[in-house]
Formats: sequence, structure tokens, C-alpha cells
Amino acid sequence: MNGAHLRAAPLPAEMRTAPARFVVVTVRNDPHPLATRAGSTLRGYDGAGLYGATSSARAAVRAISKDYQLQEVSAWPIAALRVHCIVFRVPENTAPTQMIARLSSDPRIDSAQPLNQFATEAHEDDGAYNDPYASLQVVLRDLTVAQAQRWSRGAGVRIAIVDTGVDFQHPDLAGQLITRRNFVDADEAAFRADRHGTAVAGVIGAVPDNHIGIVGIAPDARLLVLKACWQSVQGDTPAACNSFTLAQALQSAMDLHADIVNLSLAGPADPLLERLLQHGMQSGIVFVGAAPAAGAHAGFPTGIEGVLSVEASEEATGGTTALVAPGHEVLTLVPGGHWDFASGSSIAAAEVSATVALLLSQRPHLGALELQRVLAHTSQSLTTHDSPLLSVNACAALAQVLQRAGCVAGGGSAASAGVAPAGHVRAVNVSD
Repeated sequence: MNGAHLRAAPLPAEMRTAPARFVVVTVRNDPHPLATRAGSTLRGYDGAGLYGATSSARAAVRAISKDYQLQEVSAWPIAALRVHCIVFRVPENTAPTQMIARLSSDPRIDSAQPLNQFATEAHEDDGAYNDPYASLQVVLRDLTVAQAQRWSRGAGVRIAIVDTGVDFQHPDLAGQLITRRNFVDADEAAFRADRHGTAVAGVIGAVPDNHIGIVGIAPDARLLVLKACWQSVQGDTPAACNSFTLAQALQSAMDLHADIVNLSLAGPADPLLERLLQHGMQSGIVFVGAAPAAGAHAGFPTGIEGVLSVEASEEATGGTTALVAPGHEVLTLVPGGHWDFASGSSIAAAEVSATVALLLSQRPHLGALELQRVLAHTSQSLTTHDSPLLSVNACAALAQVLQRAGCVAGGGSAASAGVAPAGHVRAVNVSD
């Protein structure tokens, strides 16, 4: 695997189990310009290894910690925003909301907010499947993937999956991951065992024509797996993330020059994360987010203007600008070299990220607004389903940007595309 395998310092357990006792604070962090020499390349804040906390920022943090009796538990300089970010533990005798109010009025502090929690947007499938091979063909047919891949398979596009870890040893992901980074812990076994990220990665980039498994929608794209979320101990609830781990992963996606960032998760509005997304969008990154199941788009990330918000077709509420894609009973990967069905807007968002990769591979300068317009305009009804459903259509979208003809709505299938059956489909639902 090319690219660095980076492990962050392990996230303190209490930040996962009792996030309400913590606050996230940023202070300004403007280092002096680095001296250059002949033949050097001045990359400024784009270089991941060049940016660190200045002595003045560290001194400010020490003073703030003393003045407010706060305990520093984690810290990290955010290059994109030129700030130093600190997670403080609030004293037991102080309400975190009161502490945030006090910190927000301190001129030494750039921002202060709760340590927000976020959850992945996939859920457990119901019912049994008598014919898994037929189910395998559904999404490829619905999105006309086989036809779209005549023109594009996502070559040259880098997709950052900000999620849990991924089973990078899965035979259907061989060679697809060029970088993996862990902002939660140093547990590589847990990284490989994470279900949600593995399912998302499979939808986007599973290897085709390898005589096993399934077909990814954008198999020639390259995946950057940035673990910011962790599986619950119970295993039957959504994976969780927080403001601090997500901020690190988003900065890393920018450092790695991601073209697309897939955010199959949802949570409250978060000022720090919103600033990072706005910075990324200004540099041309396309962000794709999973809408909460209830259709509420006010939080992170889908409440941020410019993010491509995606609902599962089967759960779409209408009356929003969200894109829609199939999200129920989608066959994808699970850890341990197996395959299974997953549902939720997490899966639909992954389908849209992959479709965007097909478009950017052919038209790299398409921006988020134009992508939103094209994907919405070319969405089609899935007439093969029992009830009318709308979905993005990969071939129709490509045909429009390439000014070509030749797409048949709902045409093509895994069988007609030469895709081998999935083999042994393990009956373990992706439920996070």
C-alpha cells in the first residue's frame, strides 16, 4: 500500500463515553514564515508536516488552562484554519455550557464549543433474502452503472472516506486503499474489523472482474481511509465520532489532496467542522453527506451550504434539495472477507460519492453546485420497484456532461456487465 499509515495518539476513553464533560477550544496559531532554500518548494500550510503549535499558542493554552481550571486532554494544530485546537475537561463543579459562555468572551480564544457527537447513518436490514444474486444486481441496474463504466470508472479521483476503519485486507479491496490513517486509537485489528467503513468502501471501490465478490461503482478511484469514528461495544448501534477526531480527519483529507470527501454520518451543527468544510470547498473539494433518517438537514454535515446532501430513495421525504439514491438492501462488504446487505443514507451517500468520481474523472473542474444540478436534473424514476422511487443515474449524468447519448434508464445488470456472483454471502447485517 502506498502512502503513510498514520496513527494518532489514542483518544481518551472518557471522550468517547462522557463527551459532555469536555469542550473544544481553538486559539490563533500563526507561525513565522519558514525559511526557504534554493530548490525548495514553498507549500505553506499545505504541507502536513510543516505546521505545528507555536510557543505563543502553547503559552496561551497554559494560561487558559490555569485561569479556568481546565485539564488539557488532547491538542492538535489545524493547518487549514491556522489555529491550535485543544480539548479540555471541564471541572465537575462547572456546567460545560457555562464554561463555553465564559471562554467565548475571552479575547485570547478563537472559538469555544461542545465536544459534539456524531453517528453513522446505516441501520439493520429486515427480512431474509432467498436470492442474494438477484439482490446484488439491483443497485448496478438502478444507477445504470454498467453503462456508465463504459465511459468512466473514476480513474485519477481521490476519495477520502471519513468514517470508521476499513478491512483493508478484504479480497474485494485489494490495491484500492492508497492511504489509511487512524485518529481514534492504535488498534489495527479493530481498524480491520470495523463494519461501517468497510461497507462504504465496498460500495465505492470494490474490485471488479476478480472472480469474487461485487463491483464498486468507481473501482478505478483511489480510496483514502481516515478513521474518525469507532464501533460501539454492543455492535448493534451506530458508530460514533466527535468534533475532535472529525476535525483531524478533515484536515488530513485536505493534506492528502482528496477530490471528494464522503461523510456517511450525521450530528449537530458544529462551528469548527463547518469552518473546515468551508475551507475545503474553497479549494475545490466536493463533500458528500448522509442525511439523517428523519430528513432533518440542519446539522453537520448536510446543513452546510455546498455539501451534497443524500437521502436514501426509500426514505426520501421530499421538499428538500437532497439528492437521492437507493439505500435499502444494498450488497456490500463486511470485515473478514465476507459480503452482506446494508441499508441507510450512509450507503446512498457512498453511491453518490462514487457517481461524482465518475463525473470528475472525465470533467475534473466540475464544482459542487454544477454537480448538484447535473445529478438532480438527470435523476430518474426506478420503475422496476413496487413503488415509484427517484434516484441519481450515473449514466445519464455522464451522458449530460460528456454530451453523449446511449443510456437506457434502468438498463444493464451485474450479469450483463460480466460480474461474477458474490460467492459466499455471510449472513451478518451491517447495522451501524
